[in-house]
Amino acid sequence: MLGGTGKTGRRVADGLRRRGFTPRVASRSGEVRFDWYDESSWDPALNGVGAVYVVDSQGPGAGDEVRAFAARAAALGVTRLVLLSARIWAEVDHESGRLLATERAVRESGLEWTILRPSWFNQNFTEETGFYPLLTEGELRLPTGEGREPFIDLEDLADVAVAALTEEGHAGQTYILSGPEAMTLREVVAALADATGRELAYHPVTDDEYRVLMAERGHPAEYVEFVIGLFGHVRASRGAELSDGVRRALGREPQEFGAYVARTDFASFQEHALQR
Repeated sequence: MLGGTGKTGRRVADGLRRRGFTPRVASRSGEVRFDWYDESSWDPALNGVGAVYVVDSQGPGAGDEVRAFAARAAALGVTRLVLLSARIWAEVDHESGRLLATERAVRESGLEWTILRPSWFNQNFTEETGFYPLLTEGELRLPTGEGREPFIDLEDLADVAVAALTEEGHAGQTYILSGPEAMTLREVVAALADATGRELAYHPVTDDEYRVLMAERGHPAEYVEFVIGLFGHVRASRGAELSDGVRRALGREPQEFGAYVARTDFASFQEHALQR
């Protein structure tokens, strides 16, 4: 498992363990070291492995990296790749093709492949630094307007990944994953305020106002422009359509946002956010 200590990877690893498997968790800082930019770290992570959950580097050369990795994986006996992509990439990557290059790499690898294209994650609100002001300052300022997005629970994504890694019938499938309801950020923040008993507020801002906020927090301009493009996609509700990937893969409906809220210990995430 690549990225096995990250938001999605650690949940996939836990799901595999619950099924009786012993996943090899590989990351730059984990017990099994893996670094996309150090090919000498690839073989130790791959030896004796039959299926790999792939989280790419998200760098400009990610497509080429995944292509080379897939070739090395095949040479070492891997038969199956499950790639974490994103639903939004197919919507915004009309010109360069860079964001979808990793998908092409696994499709052309000659191995069994499954691609996961999730919507934005429920867990972004507690585990993504860009959303931490909601927990630390009580407010969220984003250029997302009143657009809607069907946020997905990462437990659902992990269940789909585990199924694709361990079961037959998922090869050659691209699963577009969303939650069961398209919500505005205002609705999301209201649900979190009810759950935590805290006064939490959502303030939509313009792109220019967001540029100023991000510059004050020290983010580079290139990154800011990239995320503004993604938030613009949400603002226009371009990803609001519900998808059937969870049902196709698992035979059940995805979990509602309220289920994520009900089981989440927001106090622990708030403490983590304050320490950063």
